[in-house]
Amino acid sequence: MPSFTAAELAERLGLRVQGDAAARVSGVATLARAGAGDLAFLANPRYRSQLAGTAAGVVVMRAGDAEGYPGTALVADDPYAAFARASALFEVREAREPGIHASADVHPTARIDPGAHVAAFASIGARSVVEAGAVVGPGCVVGEDCVVGAGSELVARATLVRRVRLGKRVLVHPGAVLGADGFGLAMHGGRWTKVPQLGGVVVGDDCEIGANTCIDRGALDDTVLEEDVRLDNLVQVAHNVHIGAHTAMAGCAAVAGSARIGRHCLIGGGAGIVGHIELCDRVVVTAMSLVTHSIREPGEYSSGTPLMRNRDWRRAAARFRRLDARARRAGPLRDNPDE
Repeated sequence: MPSFTAAELAERLGLRVQGDAAARVSGVATLARAGAGDLAFLANPRYRSQLAGTAAGVVVMRAGDAEGYPGTALVADDPYAAFARASALFEVREAREPGIHASADVHPTARIDPGAHVAAFASIGARSVVEAGAVVGPGCVVGEDCVVGAGSELVARATLVRRVRLGKRVLVHPGAVLGADGFGLAMHGGRWTKVPQLGGVVVGDDCEIGANTCIDRGALDDTVLEEDVRLDNLVQVAHNVHIGAHTAMAGCAAVAGSARIGRHCLIGGGAGIVGHIELCDRVVVTAMSLVTHSIREPGEYSSGTPLMRNRDWRRAAARFRRLDARARRAGPLRDNPDE
């Protein structure tokens, strides 16, 4: 188990030590549960009351919170980000030996770098490439014409259907499916005709794809995730969507076909984005919102109604049905409602 002194952590993370620079920690924990050998953090003001009683050996916090603190602190402008980087130092992962497991099925035309790891019961399709240091975990399927970039990992039971290209250091969690057919249909003679999905999926460096998330391949062009995009579990990304760098989407969010999402956007859990619209950079869509039109200005956007008691909701819903009739009686709205 790795351990670090407060001084060593400060040097690695570019932080300032307040207190005992020789204090040593070998794990991470919350303020409430931390012991003398643990590193904890304070980022949310709601938990400031726990600081006085914590037994943590070292706490990452802002300068204002560190004033008067009798223990050892690592002072950071962004304690949560600093704690995330510190936590990575304590993560112990079993080394993956390079090589191909005897039970794996590798097509003769596939190319596996000698430094890659292909686990038991994995399948690598025709003309696909697994680059140096990549890991294809147990039960994973890499279909035809795919690339698993250097240092990327398919954890287990993940599927790259076809024409999926992962950049470097991409992490794909169990059950994710990349490159399945997009939902392309045309009505002809009263019956649906399937539109062939001839594009692929391109995932940039340092992206993370959550468990059971689905990213469909494009109909003609590719579905694209730029670098450092983070998708939570159970996210749906439809065909020909383009997601800008450093955007994050929480669980159960869904993006319909050909939508374009800018860089540094945050999409809350359960939010929906309709197809063929654009979100500019630095847009925040709060949880359970439905985006039905393009957003041209950065900012935070919400839709829907807040939770209320059932009897109040039923009363409000009845009034919603009468709003249109009342608006018609009131006449057209003025440009300035304050006049």
